Amino acid sequence: MNKIIVYEHPDLNGLRKEFTADVPDLHSVDFGDCISSLKVIGQPWLVFRDTNYKGPCYAYEEGEHKHIFLNNQPSSLQLVTEDLEYPQITLYEYTNYEGARKVITEETNLTYGYFNDKASSHIVQKGAWILYDDENRGGWFYIAREGTKIPNYGPEFKFRSKCSHVYPLKGGKPVITAKILWDHKKVESERAIVIDEINGINTTDFEQTFTSINSRVYEATTSHSFQFKVLNYPIDKKFNLSIDPRTNLTVEKGSLDSTVTVDKVEVTVPARIPPHSELIVQVIMKLVTASAPVELIITKNGKAKTEIGEYRSVSGRHISTKYIVKPVEKKN
Repeated sequence: MNKIIVYEHPDLNGLRKEFTADVPDLHSVDFGDCISSLKVIGQPWLVFRDTNYKGPCYAYEEGEHKHIFLNNQPSSLQLVTEDLEYPQITLYEYTNYEGARKVITEETNLTYGYFNDKASSHIVQKGAWILYDDENRGGWFYIAREGTKIPNYGPEFKFRSKCSHVYPLKGGKPVITAKILWDHKKVESERAIVIDEINGINTTDFEQTFTSINSRVYEATTSHSFQFKVLNYPIDKKFNLSIDPRTNLTVEKGSLDSTVTVDKVEVTVPARIPPHSELIVQVIMKLVTASAPVELIITKNGKAKTEIGEYRSVSGRHISTKYIVKPVEKKN
């Protein structure tokens, strides 16, 4: 959810209020002219000195802002609702969108190129931008929203033919929910391996007790991995993949190094060996390789996109025993 939390004092201290929608007049909610710090979750917010989104304005992106401009002055707040994923702005050399032009899709310091101090008009195709009259985000600035067309910067812009830096506002981190579709689980292979063997020999005419051990404990391991089938949407945020109540994996930047969980399994050994017999107890682990699709819902700025990945496991949790009894010759 897009949210702004505003605080009465610097360093996120004092009285606080939370907002998820535009506030044209902070005085109406008893919080005007008192904000000194704030926290943004999701999309950026614009903070205005005057009511009804007027006067000097500053943009704040996701994160904690322990000190702000317009300290103790903000009177209105506005959420940036534009899709900020693929920003684009076109700067024109002359007024009325004439002369040479420059299409920009990322933060650009114009002093490094040939379009520094040339722009006199612009059109914002996508996103929301901050235009600065000095390099490195310095000097006077103007916030340009998607769909706006400014045909003539004029005196009120203070930087006609002086624009030197442009910066696209960044959206907040996406919210990712991951769900393993167990109904579509597929067992790819199964194989049994002997992990231990216990032997006992009884050469007498009487049934004897297996004196070596009554039970043993083994570690049953399961390796887990995750990968995307096709990644259509860039993901730079960690998310959790819940395997079972005990296993919760973290996927970072779309990949998960193989992770192993360990279970303790106790195997009980028969207590008796028949007369003139050798008892062989084989401890067998069944390795099962299985996979299941993973549905990821990625929500950003109220828009949801779906990606499909694959969870894979190689499990040795199932451990059993096989008993083999062989006759032995009687001793004379």
